[in-house]
Amino acid sequence: MASRTLWAGSVRALGALTEAAGRLIPGWRLKPEERERRRRLRVNAEGRTGNATITDFRDGVLCYTYSVAGVEYAACQDVRALSALLPENPFTLLARPATLKYLPRNPANSILLCEGWSGLQFGP
Repeated sequence: MASRTLWAGSVRALGALTEAAGRLIPGWRLKPEERERRRRLRVNAEGRTGNATITDFRDGVLCYTYSVAGVEYAACQDVRALSALLPENPFTLLARPATLKYLPRNPANSILLCEGWSGLQFGP
């Protein structure tokens, strides 16, 4: 009986700790859209720039390739929330150069577009 009471108390304590962590750790319970927005803003603020080539656009997702320190990367960015920053016909971006931003500690974490910056090159 004592071990059952100890186990139940431990489960309650773990639940309370989990709830407290959820309130104290920012971003732990954020919606995916808000988490992605914060990621974009962080990469924009802390990132380095590089050259990319846009390879595909499908369902609001831009795909691109780039190289950092001799390592080739292929990435995609969901830009549906940023559609106002895209050209009228996003398919005109295909096979065109672009500027990207990436985090130096994790070059796979990159963006082509965010709320305050655009690496897309398109004209009238």
